[in-house]
Amino acid sequence: MATSGSTALESYGSGQPQPPLRVLVVDDSKAQRRILSMSLSRWGYRVTEAASGEEALLICATDSFDIILSDWMMDGISGLEFCAAFRGLASDTYAYFILLTSKSETAEIAHGLEAGADDFLTKPVSADELRARLRAGERIVGMQQELVQKNRLLRSAFTELQRAQDLIDRDLIEARKLQQTLLRDRARDWGRGAARLFLRPSGHVGGDLAGFFDIDANRVALYSVDVSGHGVASAMMTARLAGYLSGAAPDQNLALCRHPDGRIDSFPPETVAARFNHAMLEDLRVDQYFTMVFVEINLSTGQLSLVQAGHPYPVILRRDGRIDRLGAGGLPIGLVPDAAHDRVTGQLYAGDRLFLLSDGVTECPSPTGDPLGEDGLEAILYRNRRLDSPALLDALIWDLSHFMGSEDFPDDVSGLLFDYRGGES
Repeated sequence: MATSGSTALESYGSGQPQPPLRVLVVDDSKAQRRILSMSLSRWGYRVTEAASGEEALLICATDSFDIILSDWMMDGISGLEFCAAFRGLASDTYAYFILLTSKSETAEIAHGLEAGADDFLTKPVSADELRARLRAGERIVGMQQELVQKNRLLRSAFTELQRAQDLIDRDLIEARKLQQTLLRDRARDWGRGAARLFLRPSGHVGGDLAGFFDIDANRVALYSVDVSGHGVASAMMTARLAGYLSGAAPDQNLALCRHPDGRIDSFPPETVAARFNHAMLEDLRVDQYFTMVFVEINLSTGQLSLVQAGHPYPVILRRDGRIDRLGAGGLPIGLVPDAAHDRVTGQLYAGDRLFLLSDGVTECPSPTGDPLGEDGLEAILYRNRRLDSPALLDALIWDLSHFMGSEDFPDDVSGLLFDYRGGES
């Protein structure tokens, strides 16, 4: 082991030579101070002297030291009192404190340790023992300096991470605003029917989507989609699917086809599911899937046909309060090649309301972890059946919050409500 402070610290830092360690010698005996100072200087330390505990405290208030050698018994404040006062000073570094004493009683030593001393030397001081204790102090100081440096690096890294997180949060907030534009048209009234959408992401951005578009003057399409997972990847897939279900771009809409005469028509619902399944597995080739309900409604007759692909069952709240559940289950989109989905038909009458809701509703947990379920959803709808549609949607969200005991839903909550007013006579 090296004998100087500068060499001993090389193993605790970057490997570069360190400046000499600073040692403060405190003793009210000038002769004792000089003896210690000469030995320390000869060994490579940078030495400062103080003739009393009071002077030492004044020096320590403006300067820092790596090691302090202090006599225990001094006029004025004792070395023990100086040690306790020194430990009370605010400092970013640690100084190894050695008390010089003739005391050897266990109680006195314990008292010194409680005051903040690290080590003791019995007077008269042996040069070999002093050097051994100094080397021990060097190791402690070196490790402390290494920890300080690592903490400084950690704080710097944390600051950078926090800055990056702030940038991500700002980007996610903007992404959420952009995602909300996917539901820019949140309500549509066709005269014989009207649709309303709602979306409550569980985070900044989510993977739920609901919407509608015109097929022709007499038919409309409604859909509810839930992409697997959460976060940016799900939101990006949702944006992609919104383009595939856009009424503004019928040639890109996977549910629509154009006849040779230019007339727009729709594929049957089961074909729509097959086209999306093919697009996910063959065209997009992503490790994601989504559930969906796609519904086509004839506004004149109230007849509907739909396909259910792993999504919660569509529900009809009849005008008289009865509740009908539609659907045939089915596999999610994007899991199995050539998955078959069955078409389901139904009939709406004047005053009926059709609900397409994501599993964030039916799987909303109670405080004990029990999901709301299909039966719980139907109970909420029946309890609020006399409310008009906007108030009913508000009541649905409120009842979900009450059921869970919180307004912070663990999953995206979204859906669509379609009011059927009746067709032509």
